[in-house]
Amino acid sequence: MRRSKFFMPTMKENPAEAQIPSHCLMLRAGMVRQTAAGIYSWLPLGYRVLKKIEQIVREEMDATGAQEILMPTIQPAELWRESGRYDDYGKEMLRITDRHERGLLYGPTHEEIVTDIFRNSVKSYRDLPQNLYQIHWKFRDEVRPRFGVMRGREFFMKDNYSFDIDKDSARRSYNKMFVSYLRCFARMGLTPIPMQADSGAIGGDMSHEFIVLADTGESAVYCDPTWLYTDPLSLEIDFDDDLQPIVDRWTELYAATDDKYDADNCPIDESRLYTGRGIEVGHIFYFGTKYSTAMGATVSDGQGRDVAVEMGSYGIGVSRLAGAIIEASHDDNGIVWPESVAPFKVGLINLRSGDGPCDAVCENIYASLNNAGVETLYDERDERAGVKFAEMDLIGLPWQVAVGPRGVKAGTVEIGRRGAAREEVSSESALARLA
Repeated sequence: MRRSKFFMPTMKENPAEAQIPSHCLMLRAGMVRQTAAGIYSWLPLGYRVLKKIEQIVREEMDATGAQEILMPTIQPAELWRESGRYDDYGKEMLRITDRHERGLLYGPTHEEIVTDIFRNSVKSYRDLPQNLYQIHWKFRDEVRPRFGVMRGREFFMKDNYSFDIDKDSARRSYNKMFVSYLRCFARMGLTPIPMQADSGAIGGDMSHEFIVLADTGESAVYCDPTWLYTDPLSLEIDFDDDLQPIVDRWTELYAATDDKYDADNCPIDESRLYTGRGIEVGHIFYFGTKYSTAMGATVSDGQGRDVAVEMGSYGIGVSRLAGAIIEASHDDNGIVWPESVAPFKVGLINLRSGDGPCDAVCENIYASLNNAGVETLYDERDERAGVKFAEMDLIGLPWQVAVGPRGVKAGTVEIGRRGAAREEVSSESALARLA
């Protein structure tokens, strides 16, 4: 993409309304713009990041055998009355009445809808297990939306729901999601830590929230330092196997947030205990038959009985992750994207636009990278070099390639990682490294 054609309305100054780095940098980099309190439009740069995060989540869900569906944002109130949650959920639920005086709501979550789909479609234990997921917009009417996409009212979320014949099978489904979440966040360059959590309005008696470490995180984190150098991607995973030993190995490592930490009973010696900050980016729940009993989601068990299915639900804040990654990975100059979610891999900078030799070298590099499938943002504008470098640092692309008259005469270009020193190499070497 040529920078002159790319819609990216950057800002030089820090916005007054931004209180945390991710909110400030997403506004300054032209990733999002606020439409209403807690509601944001995603502009091209931000949308590219959002789609990268979404695709990683989708690939990890598909690897577990979960199947993607798409449910409506607007839900009938009677389903929530049937489950017993309509009056319990609180003012965060946006309630609506249509022209026929029917009660509707803008979905904050989808347990009721998916349970209704299941009960009308599955009747036998032979069709279990099932795990259905979607990546979709949701709405919760936060009383004080703040921190940009980190705590907005409308947000993009992956939510999935498992259905099993008994508790043992349901635990296997839960374990798949537990391990999948570790892998998912690690692929985004994050350090994920699962912690036992309260189930809240979702319900159930087994729940973990996934915290990623960030200096500006909302919660204090106390944990075994082993978390800092344990890579989930190094594990050989077969989702058809019993994953309980892996889950046990991870949950045996001590971790607690500030509301659950007890200094007097901490099993980790104070000299070893890691203390930092973290952000919640995912939450998984096993709630048994809470919804299936209330809504009549039963299957034949093969022995002439109809039994309520065991259920779980699992959420990842996709749009929240865009902010969380920035909170975990930025410096004084801007964002530092992990390559897996970066909007472009390479920022190509023409230091003397309009100079024939510089233009020719840049065009060759740009065409070669595009032909190799390397996503490249080419800044060919008639702007000062300092402006171009500052903007590339702000938007945080993993690689920068700079082409100037002096280098062209010497047969070299400058290449370097975001935030690191650039080195002079031949354009052929630069292309080989990037492609």
